[in-house]
Amino acid sequence: MQKGLSQGDIEKRTGLLRCYLSRVENGHTVPSLDTLAKIAGALELPLAQLFAEDNLGRQFQSQKLSDDELRFLTQIRRYSTNLNDSDRKLLLAMVKKFATTAVR
Repeated sequence: MQKGLSQGDIEKRTGLLRCYLSRVENGHTVPSLDTLAKIAGALELPLAQLFAEDNLGRQFQSQKLSDDELRFLTQIRRYSTNLNDSDRKLLLAMVKKFATTAVR
């Protein structure tokens, strides 16, 4: 709506069916990352903005994340929602350890 585009406009720009776009918009189906990339392109938005809240979206834009980095962070986000606090802390500690010992 902010861009002044209808589902029909997005359909034309992406090649995705309007009925499918409606299902995505209303939360009745979960699109793939490739589909989200098409939608983001049609909206002339960086893909990261579809995943981020306002403040986080600005942060992603300023960092210019690559598509691979964004896919990785999306996977981490998806799987981490099922973790308890203790497991999240353990995962973060492991990531920090890997980052400090990585060969550059």
